Formats: sequence, structure tokens, C-alpha cells
Amino acid sequence: MKFYVYNWYKFTIVFFVILAFITGLWGHKVLQPLQLILVYSLMALFVHQFEEYVFPGGGPVVINKGNFGEKQDYRTYPGNMLSSMIVNNSAWAVYIASILLPQAIWLGLGTMFFNLFQLIGHGFKMNAGMKTWYNPGLASTVFLLVPVSIYYMSFITVQGLATSTDWVLGIVAFILMMLLTTILPVQLLKDRNTGYAMPEWQVKQMDKVQAFASLEKNQK
Repeated sequence: MKFYVYNWYKFTIVFFVILAFITGLWGHKVLQPLQLILVYSLMALFVHQFEEYVFPGGGPVVINKGNFGEKQDYRTYPGNMLSSMIVNNSAWAVYIASILLPQAIWLGLGTMFFNLFQLIGHGFKMNAGMKTWYNPGLASTVFLLVPVSIYYMSFITVQGLATSTDWVLGIVAFILMMLLTTILPVQLLKDRNTGYAMPEWQVKQMDKVQAFASLEKNQK
């Protein structure tokens, strides 16, 4: 169990490469246009998680410090490696479900709203909390998650695939997704003395990123 908790994110780039080959070789011939967009969204999510946890890494520590404002026990509270694994892996399930059920436009919209919400967290809140212009996860948000989401929304609008009900249900799906896959795991598993502390190398990567992207440094 602990092995997976501390290593799941290393597989994200593998999953990305597998999906890229599958989509490039035959997926574009078999999958529906909506499914292709949703596959690209999942691929973007894998890159996003890789950026947060592997290169440059330090993302989970940034979330605790920059998003939640924890200044002391940021290796264990409120998020820890167990809750981080559950948060990110449960998101996979929802994204995969949207690929398997492309006709459920509201579900696809829910994942796209989730993508766009990353811009608020990474683009504004975490940067403000860390006093930086960049944090792990921001680049993939700006260059992958946001463009894919805009394209999906544009596609379903132009093709007349979404009803007003779909948009409303999409917002509801997004709220439920945030509650069930993000808020609840963190809140239910928060423990300052957890046995799933973030590894020291994540802290070191966070320090490197903060030193590189510090706004205070540029103001001196």
C-alpha cells in the first residue's frame, strides 16, 4: 500500500505515452470526436500530475503551504501522501467515465470545469500564497488543461450537443467532483501525525521552485 501511495505519480508519464500511442495508431479512427477530446483531457491531467509530483515536483507541499496556508506541518497537514493519492486517482475514474460515456455531456462538462478550476488554484491562489509567478502544475494548466476545456466547450456548442440542462448538470457534476474527490479525502484523512508524510525531496523541490519563481526576489 505504501509503495503505491509514494509512487503512483511516477506512472503518469507512462500512462500518457501509452494513451498517445493508442490514440495516434488507431484511436483516432475508432473513437468518436468527443471521446478524442476527452482522452486528450485525461492525457493533460497526467501531464499536470507529473508536473506537480515529479518534475519539477513539490506540488503537494505547495498546496499545503500556498493553498491552505499551513506554515508549520506542511509535510503532513492538511493534505498528506495518502489523501493526495486518493484525490488524484479518484479524478482518473471520473475522467475515464466521461470517455466511456461521451453522450453524457454533463459529465464531460464537469471534468472541463474541473480543468478550468485549476487555473484559479495554480494561477492565482497558490502563487499568491507562495508569492511566486509559477508553481508546479501551472504550466500544464495554462497550456493543456485550459485549451482542451475551451475546445471541448466550443465543440459541443457549435455542434449543438449541449442543452441548457447539460450546462447546469455540468456545474453540479463539477461541484460533486470537487466535494467527493478533493475536499472529503483531504478533510477526512487530515492528521498532523499521519504516517503518510510528504517526502523530504518534495520539500526540497518546492524550495527550488519557490526560489526560482519568487516575486519577492524580483522586487529587491
